[in-house]
Amino acid sequence: MTKPVDFEAIQIGDFIPSFVRTTHFAEWNRYAAVNDEFIPIHMDDEAGRAAGNQSGAFGMGNLRLAYLVNMLRAWIGDGGEIRSLTVKYRAMNQKGDQLSCIGEITGKEIVNGSQLVHLKVDVVSQDGQSTTPGEATVALA
Repeated sequence: MTKPVDFEAIQIGDFIPSFVRTTHFAEWNRYAAVNDEFIPIHMDDEAGRAAGNQSGAFGMGNLRLAYLVNMLRAWIGDGGEIRSLTVKYRAMNQKGDQLSCIGEITGKEIVNGSQLVHLKVDVVSQDGQSTTPGEATVALA
């Protein structure tokens, strides 16, 4: 069980624990099986190249969103709630990429008794490239 986040102790500029995954066909296939997303550009190198990606097949944007949800959920624990999460897809995920989800606290407030924490989030490639910048708000337990 995750230790609850101490609302009073967190500071603007703090980073939450990251979530890191390396992706390839195996991860894409598992995600596609659960989400019925067997789209050729994610499964077949020729289809990926035909779509303009020289490396062939490329990862799903929504898989990166799921990784961000995993990061946030691990931090806030079962009692917390993800109130909002929005991202923009800025770069493709290639086979073998190591993706690091990061979250930086940008604000906190109490609204109607809920301890809300606002974050800037992103999925960063092993080269340090921002691929999925966005924002999130979570309510702590």
